[in-house]
Amino acid sequence: MRKKQDGVALIEFALVLPLLLVLTLITTELGRALYQYNTLTKSVRDAVRYLSVQYPGINTDKAKNLVVYGSLSNTGSPLAFGLSTNQVKDPTWQTAGTSPVINTVTIKIAGCGNSAPPCYKFVPLLSSVFGVNFGNVNFSDISATMRSPS
Repeated sequence: MRKKQDGVALIEFALVLPLLLVLTLITTELGRALYQYNTLTKSVRDAVRYLSVQYPGINTDKAKNLVVYGSLSNTGSPLAFGLSTNQVKDPTWQTAGTSPVINTVTIKIAGCGNSAPPCYKFVPLLSSVFGVNFGNVNFSDISATMRSPS
């Protein structure tokens, strides 16, 4: 009876290995997508916080650099692969209320989920594995709003 079972575990492992690899790669790419989304969300919050202490229309290019590069200068590599300053929309200032008047500033990254190009799209490490396509992750717009000086 023992002779008939020789090599069965190896064949079962060979049959299950592609499924395990696909599940591992899917989990890895989902983790990367969430990490990039959180990184971009934090950079947008940092940029709007920077603009919230500026007067309207001042230093908008520096805020865009803060979103893309994590610094006020246009140097270094982008925080997310494929992100550029033309995908960051111009900040908008709005006034609401009468007593007191509240000024707010909003900045956003255009996501390909609901914006026209140029927009940011997540780029996976591998486009497909064993026929499973990883290239269809589109983020929605990532935006933040804060109060600005009156």
